[in-house]
Amino acid sequence: MGAHELTPKFTPEITPTLEELQAQERRLVFRRFDHDDAWALGSLLVELARERQAPVAVDIHRCGQQLFHAALPGSAPDNDAWIARKRRVVERFGASSYLVGSRARAKGTTFEESSRLDPDTYAAHGGSFPITVEGVGVVGAVTVSGLPQLEDHRFVVAALEQYLEKSR
Repeated sequence: MGAHELTPKFTPEITPTLEELQAQERRLVFRRFDHDDAWALGSLLVELARERQAPVAVDIHRCGQQLFHAALPGSAPDNDAWIARKRRVVERFGASSYLVGSRARAKGTTFEESSRLDPDTYAAHGGSFPITVEGVGVVGAVTVSGLPQLEDHRFVVAALEQYLEKSR
């Protein structure tokens, strides 16, 4: 057996830089966001999750109101608690939950240590992304829970990219 056969046949995922994460937020902006947009975006997320057989829960909030929620097979009540904690980070900091956590890690600390916020209330783990409207700012959050945090983040970003591409 050669040495190359002992090498794992996978490559680790490259963690996005702060600049890449910030660029996503500048790029993924809505012209408007209403109840119909929440339904269409939520339905797209559910469709994509079903295709991947992803055991996730999906949630969309705007201005303090839940406009969409779905729990797919394999998800659990715990996913709803994670959704609430990640969404609160977006609402408080106006940035994706993954970006907020990444900023803390870039400073050599953790979100929990640096924010001093209750970890039972706030979680700076990937999966919640701000709903930003041109000329208005952040009006809500779209959140997914059920996958590892980077996958949750990438899943939401991919759905937003697809949705916004169709609506332009």
